[in-house]
Amino acid sequence: MGGNPEATLETDRLLLRPWRVDEADVMRELWTERDPRVPPHRRIDAEGHPTIAELENHIRDRRSSLLAIERKDAGDVIGYCGLVDGGRGAEGEPELAFELLRRVWGRGYATEAALAVLDRARAAGHRRVWATVWDWNAASRRVLAKLGFTETGRREVDAVHGTTLFTVIRL
Repeated sequence: MGGNPEATLETDRLLLRPWRVDEADVMRELWTERDPRVPPHRRIDAEGHPTIAELENHIRDRRSSLLAIERKDAGDVIGYCGLVDGGRGAEGEPELAFELLRRVWGRGYATEAALAVLDRARAAGHRRVWATVWDWNAASRRVLAKLGFTETGRREVDAVHGTTLFTVIRL
């Protein structure tokens, strides 16, 4: 994905592109901002992992299909968006994932980035895309609703972290 121009998406305000190693600090900031209800393996642990160096290696190894979201006007990375193959939806159908820094919430960036990713999915021949969301994550639920995702009725209940809702969109 690194030098592949097809990996880059552009909207009016955003560039979605592969992460750069020197942006590991932004990736780590996303980890530090996560709600305490998010399971521990998705938050910074007691020993401070993942470290910036570990996240740099993650970027260097291109272990993620999630694209960095860069604001064109400011030139800063504010989060990620992309499709995950082998997600928790139906076999062979990708899952949409996005996460933005809190300081840019409420400006429509998640919706704008996700629309570009969904357009790419449609062009690639995908017929459906899944998204999972915690029942308590009102902001992400609003974004998914704006995009046209609907709840399937499938849920995974976790007494500690909350219920995961499964949503889907037909492209």
